[in-house]
Amino acid sequence: MKKDSHDSKSGKPVKSRKTLRQILCDEKVAGYVFILPFIIGFVAFMALPMLLSFGFSFTRYNILDSPVFIGLENYKTMFFEDSKFWRVFGVTMYYVFASVPLRLLAALLVALLLVRKSKLSGFYRSVYYLPSIIGSSVAVAILWKRMFASDGVINSLLGLLGIPCGIAWLGRSDTAIWMLILLAVWQFGSSMLIFLSGLKQIPVNLYEAATIDGAGWGMKFFKITFPMLTPSIFFNTVNQLITGFMVFTQSYIITQGGPRDSTRFYAVYMYQNSFTYNKLGYGCAMAWFMILVVGLLTLILFKTQNKWVYYESEG
Repeated sequence: MKKDSHDSKSGKPVKSRKTLRQILCDEKVAGYVFILPFIIGFVAFMALPMLLSFGFSFTRYNILDSPVFIGLENYKTMFFEDSKFWRVFGVTMYYVFASVPLRLLAALLVALLLVRKSKLSGFYRSVYYLPSIIGSSVAVAILWKRMFASDGVINSLLGLLGIPCGIAWLGRSDTAIWMLILLAVWQFGSSMLIFLSGLKQIPVNLYEAATIDGAGWGMKFFKITFPMLTPSIFFNTVNQLITGFMVFTQSYIITQGGPRDSTRFYAVYMYQNSFTYNKLGYGCAMAWFMILVVGLLTLILFKTQNKWVYYESEG
């Protein structure tokens, strides 16, 4: 080991300077070096674009020309002059509050079936998780569009069952959005895996004690399974709520927002304003309003979780 040298005048020890290699080997510095790619990516592709979009929301900007500052004009147009805006916002809210509970219910039911160990349990979990990976792809959207066409697979199967049906499921205002909700419910795989993880954390001795006391399946579910699973339900609800407001491909590819704007979701209308109608400033204003709405709903969930979410560590 190198000893610290001493000052010839004062006699106090003088710390030797660290080499570059020693600095890089320091734990704190090494940690910063490892997270540096993430920090650069976050600043370049998340933080900076968000700040720019916030500034553009106060401008008239068509991408080709320089932005012109117009103050709150975009927000005034959005709230009071654009009649289609509230229609689109309402359709999106309807989609979110219909699809999220149904998706979580489907995920929970399948998780309860797959929690039991078997030789094929791993295979079944992979199969049920697969739609979450490919569900938002363009290929699946096109396939879904063909399935529910008037001459598609669904109507053909109904015909084989003796049910004559030539409904254009995606061509009617009352059924089109439910076809997209059905597609969202089909993509329950990620929520299912989180529920499976939560179910495995529930102590077995609780069920054994309930069985000794004569509790049935329903009593076990509502008194043990559901309360112990509320942290997973809360986590899935927050994630799926945010995902629901971001839906884009299903509407843009399958229905193009029709019929009569019944499936024109918020993200699609925002994209059209920004890049089809060349009103990027207006699109940025729409984006920030949606951030505010999602943030408010998420805040409500966090503020109310102490009323229904049970954490074992908190008793």
